[in-house]
Amino acid sequence: MISLQYILFTSLLLFFISPCLAQPSFRPRALVLPVSKDASTLQYVTTFNQRTPLVPINVVVDLGGRYLWVDCDRGYVSSTLRRPRCGSAECSLAGANGCGGNVCSIGPDNTVTNSGGPGEVAQDVVSLNSTDGRNPGRVVTVPRFIFACAPTSILQGLASGVVGMAGFGRYNIGLPQQFAAAFSFRRKFAVCLSSSTSARGVIFLGDGPYVFLPGVDASVSLTFTPLFINPISTAPSFPLGEPSAEYFIGVKSIKVNGKRVPLNTTLLSINREGVGGTKISTVNPYTVLEDSIFKAVTEAFINEAAARNITRVAGVAPFEVCFSSSNIGSTRLGAAVPTIDLVLQNEDVFWSIFGANSMVEVSSDVLCLGFVNGGSNPQTSIVLGGYQLEDNLVQLDLATSRLGFSSTLLGRQTTCANFNFTSIA
Repeated sequence: MISLQYILFTSLLLFFISPCLAQPSFRPRALVLPVSKDASTLQYVTTFNQRTPLVPINVVVDLGGRYLWVDCDRGYVSSTLRRPRCGSAECSLAGANGCGGNVCSIGPDNTVTNSGGPGEVAQDVVSLNSTDGRNPGRVVTVPRFIFACAPTSILQGLASGVVGMAGFGRYNIGLPQQFAAAFSFRRKFAVCLSSSTSARGVIFLGDGPYVFLPGVDASVSLTFTPLFINPISTAPSFPLGEPSAEYFIGVKSIKVNGKRVPLNTTLLSINREGVGGTKISTVNPYTVLEDSIFKAVTEAFINEAAARNITRVAGVAPFEVCFSSSNIGSTRLGAAVPTIDLVLQNEDVFWSIFGANSMVEVSSDVLCLGFVNGGSNPQTSIVLGGYQLEDNLVQLDLATSRLGFSSTLLGRQTTCANFNFTSIA
């Protein structure tokens, strides 16, 4: 059911953004952004152009973040920067929470460090490449992209050279919503994170195809599962009554090597306080499991590994469960270890995590299970982290509230680093 509030917000976005398009004669069907993995922080960073004159800006990708925020205190120079007046439709869209000096206040979040600061609603030029799903195409521009100006202090903990965070969450001024409104395409986007720190992954804004060399369209082999809305925000700071902008899926059970793991299944649902459930995150480098789920899954994994004569060794922080690599073979899908399946709406729909996404090489002779213990009372029971998403294409369709996932592209003999950024269509 589409709410009246959503229809009003969409109409406002279309009203404010669409008339400002720089190229009314060319309407892209999709847009493309490169994504790099920062070696020291394991954060995923994207780059696009902003301001007048245009400059490339690096921002950390936050899949569940509410909007784009940028440090405006240090080195922000632009002749087209404007701050909407208090009470304006732009401030209403942004969820402004106050007013000072006729400028709208907003509270941008650094979700890596769970900290925030005072900010202001702003608008400026943003430009990026269109795409046909195979190559980058013409550069397109949104002249009045809404974002938050943030203080330099909240950059702490982010990758070197980064000036903010790009929120792709379910929010009125999230990147997918603003670009879809600007160019009248579907509110749909897809993320494909590279497992390499030297080769770029890709984010597509808009519908497929999503083609990777040597000509593999990953959009045709997606499995779909519903997205759920957590009625309580999971952001570090938020207005009372605001639902979460993050993306939740319904994990019903977990299997290791095809065998169901005994779990307290009440933890898998979101309760009235917004606690529980499973969300997908690009700011958590590894999957985080509530304590009892972590213990059950790792015990099952250790037992199945022992049955294959895989030797357990001491943990290496942040991982508790590690193995000697001497008895572990390798396959096209990574280390030959037990498969972990997240069973979704029914037994026939499951997200398989193979060795490439479950095992982290911490040294030449030690592999660790890339899951961490989230303690006994986390807000979210399962947080699927970046490492488990790498070389998987994940599509988020906001219009139909469903998620499509490919499972590992290694099985199709391609990777997320195989989008052809070099050839301009």
